[in-house]
Amino acid sequence: MNFDYCIVGGGSAGAALAARLSEDPDVSVCLLEAGGRGDSLLVRLPAATVAMISGRPKLNNWALWTTRQAGLNRRKGFQPRGKALGGSSAINAMLYIRGHRADYDGWARNGCPGWGWDDVLPYFLKAEKNIRPDALHGGAGPLHVSDQRAPRPISKAFVAAAAACGHRVRDDFNRGETEGVGLYQVTQFHDAQRRGERCSAAAAYLHPLKNRPNLAVLTETRATKILFEGKRAVGVACVQGGVERQVMASREVILSAGAFGSPHLLQLSGVGRSEDIRPHGLAMVHESPGVGQNLQDHLDFILSWTTADANNFGISLAAARNLVGHIKSWRRERGGMLATPFSEGAGFLKTRPDLDRPDAQLHFVIGIVDNHARRLHLGHGFCLHVCALHPFSRGRVFPKNANPLAAPGIDPAFLSDRRDLETLIRGAKMARDIVMTPPLQLFCGEELFGVRGGMTDDEWETHIRARADTIYHPVGTCRMGADAEAVVDPELRVRGVEALRVVDASIMPTLIGGNTNAPTIMIAEKAADMIRQSASGTSSGAAHYALADG
Repeated sequence: MNFDYCIVGGGSAGAALAARLSEDPDVSVCLLEAGGRGDSLLVRLPAATVAMISGRPKLNNWALWTTRQAGLNRRKGFQPRGKALGGSSAINAMLYIRGHRADYDGWARNGCPGWGWDDVLPYFLKAEKNIRPDALHGGAGPLHVSDQRAPRPISKAFVAAAAACGHRVRDDFNRGETEGVGLYQVTQFHDAQRRGERCSAAAAYLHPLKNRPNLAVLTETRATKILFEGKRAVGVACVQGGVERQVMASREVILSAGAFGSPHLLQLSGVGRSEDIRPHGLAMVHESPGVGQNLQDHLDFILSWTTADANNFGISLAAARNLVGHIKSWRRERGGMLATPFSEGAGFLKTRPDLDRPDAQLHFVIGIVDNHARRLHLGHGFCLHVCALHPFSRGRVFPKNANPLAAPGIDPAFLSDRRDLETLIRGAKMARDIVMTPPLQLFCGEELFGVRGGMTDDEWETHIRARADTIYHPVGTCRMGADAEAVVDPELRVRGVEALRVVDASIMPTLIGGNTNAPTIMIAEKAADMIRQSASGTSSGAAHYALADG
């Protein structure tokens, strides 16, 4: 099959990019997605994230694992990643956060011109259909961004308790400044037809395009290798239904397979460090020392309490009795408990007064989260997550063998830089202080996992190393920049080869200070403009195919 563009990965970036590039009727686009369509009730129902995120069973989830982490008592870490159209936006908590303006201005200062806050803001606006449109929030884009349908009273108590601790209450975290506490906005539909349903990137960008004749979407299709003629990318080898196929691209191949998938496919295709490629008998195409390096992720530590309040998530007779009411509320008005993102309360805090921006993020969750919901607890509870927003630790992604269907090696090197541990300790103390403050203290029952007041820093360290893990924001493994080790240039073209780009969170030079889904969609929106601008403007004459599910 021949197209102008072949995009690998139908996640947040790939879905947006495919939709935007195929707006030109003279351009043909093929999108390859290893998972399914991402339009089931399980995806549409926000509360169902708890059924998917655990990976038990693997529902729309790659359910990956890290190597043993020396900084985490040699534990392997669980890495949920979305496997369906919409990618991780199909299984995440739907939290809409852009990050701090200084995150992007830092990119621009450090070799990525055109990626400062003022440069990327128009693309956030272009993507967004915010329920509160204004000069800094789009109202006409495909991605619905809503206020929460029915935040729990306990979440409002969290905000009040944080305010009592002296933290600013912020109504909007997406205007370039983030410091403060409040409630998250979420990627949920707010129109009459689908109000309260999850608005994944696929639901926003792809599902409405079933009849677009110049866009082919091949689901259940696993890319196995980038095809090169010399150093020019000309297509992608893939497997669909056990059958090997090739999709050729006359203009460009674009990788949108995420911070793990994109570098791994480059390495399997001979682009990367020779020491990662040659030992597996793979042929080198281009030595690119940065491929798979610079992995950054938000390491997260959770404080948990039981509560007598049954007006949140839990496993109990009261919860069972209330379930019928929650189902009726969802069917009637798309509200109630089933519309929750679970992580309702937000906080962005400076753990030191001399910082120019927050270095810790809080997620207040209306249930007990233990081991990525892989371990459940009877009764009701709540938890407060704290993560280090700007990690100094750097890890890597690498092939474990030559099998293109095998999972990559993932080593985030969590806490390899002690400064991350120090941030988590300071942040955890601040988070616990909030919970111990009225009115939130009124909800508290037993404090869990052995955490208690008056702990020393050494005791905090012991707890963090024993239980901390990812909060699902890996980036950086195909780093953008102008130096010799940058994998892509500021136009997102892979350096040293032709007709190949990477468009996803892997291009981030440094991790933004917040959740990464909205920035990933922004990257795709900006990339679509760059790709159009670099194209000749005339059709290559490649064949067009209608939407085709595998």
